[in-house]
Amino acid sequence: MRIGILTISDLGAVGQRADTSGDAILAWASERGYDVVVRSVVSDETDRIAGKLVRWSDSGEVDVVLTTGGTGLTERDVTPEATAAILEREAEGIAEAIRAASGPGFPRAWLSRGRAGTRGKTLIVNLPGSTNGVKEGLAVLDQFLNHAVDLISGTNTTHADG
Repeated sequence: MRIGILTISDLGAVGQRADTSGDAILAWASERGYDVVVRSVVSDETDRIAGKLVRWSDSGEVDVVLTTGGTGLTERDVTPEATAAILEREAEGIAEAIRAASGPGFPRAWLSRGRAGTRGKTLIVNLPGSTNGVKEGLAVLDQFLNHAVDLISGTNTTHADG
């Protein structure tokens, strides 16, 4: 599986903050044998976020783009809007499952506005900006990511029982 990691952080984009959440995604992908083929840090600006998502998805170089950051309630948190603007089909259940996994132990997780869906043959998932939130979101994705990518790519169009 080919993964793109897009970190959204004003401070990270200018080198004033380490990308620990992006590093957590990279470690997770490496542990599973996935190939991280593109990785970038951009500022919290709708056009920059949407531009990367479109470029990576439309190029066919990634199966999955995982974003981290910019999903909260501040004025600068625009990742969900940028993502929604370029998605062709939403997969609301993925974002709901990520919030549901974190919410009971960390009630502030319910403030996340992350989105998920597809553009072409690429699955795009918004993860929170915190390293712990990323790890919890990735644990959710572990349950179905391979199957989702198979369905999106058309290599498997059947559903397992259960």
